[in-house]
Amino acid sequence: MSEENISASIGGSVERAVKGEYVIDVKAILSEAWQHTVKSRMSINLGLLFVLVFGMVVSFIASSFFGGIELVFKEAQSLEQGSQALQLINVIVTIAVWPFIAGIEMMGVFHAINKPTQTKMVLSFLHRGSWVALCALLTSLLISIGFQLLIIPGVILAVLLSLTIPLVVEKKLTPVQAIVLSVKALRFKIAPLLAIYLVLFLALISLVLPIVLLLESSLAPLAIMVFLFGLSYLAPWYYNVKGVLYREIFGVYVDENTSGTNSTNSENKDSRLNGSDDSFSA
Repeated sequence: MSEENISASIGGSVERAVKGEYVIDVKAILSEAWQHTVKSRMSINLGLLFVLVFGMVVSFIASSFFGGIELVFKEAQSLEQGSQALQLINVIVTIAVWPFIAGIEMMGVFHAINKPTQTKMVLSFLHRGSWVALCALLTSLLISIGFQLLIIPGVILAVLLSLTIPLVVEKKLTPVQAIVLSVKALRFKIAPLLAIYLVLFLALISLVLPIVLLLESSLAPLAIMVFLFGLSYLAPWYYNVKGVLYREIFGVYVDENTSGTNSTNSENKDSRLNGSDDSFSA
């Protein structure tokens, strides 16, 4: 056997996932993800900083075509045209930033299989950029519809669709295939998944609450500093949790003879799920 063809699967598998044959241990997943966060949070934080700055630049450029960001927000409060402009800007920003966020999502997956990551990974999956952007738009639309109907359907959809981006990148699926597979697999474990994301949400609330309470006081700067420091742990924790969940549910194929960003080897293993791999990729 050629040495370069040796690969192994870590964690679950697609076949078992669609049958619900996996276990979600809430405490174990949160604990493992936290350990990854303590050891390697810098790459995710720097990646998020890059995405934030890039998203702000795109927002200002896009809003300049509508008279500036301040005018857009002002008109959005009173005019339908302003609201439409804001929605269009949101779509533009989503398309622009999600190909880079996909790299951050994959950092969590790499941490889950004990692979090192670097900030430049935000650029490593741009070849799947158009599929990622389309998937982000579709999932955002579905979740938005769920929240407009009732809050609970929106929350459930957000949970069911939370792992679609890694499926598009690592399993080489189309957005529709990733959405269908994610819903089929995650529907078996709604309760433990909700518990995991609830813990993360409550952690975010605990960081925001001091700012709300102390906003008008002289301690507001201290509250903001505490929030930013806490967020530097919470944000990587969130992506590491998703990485561990992805490994446990769908599994990750790795090339045993390589490391780093070249270690994923799912293209050949899962090509049967998606015959037109990159025909729409940027």
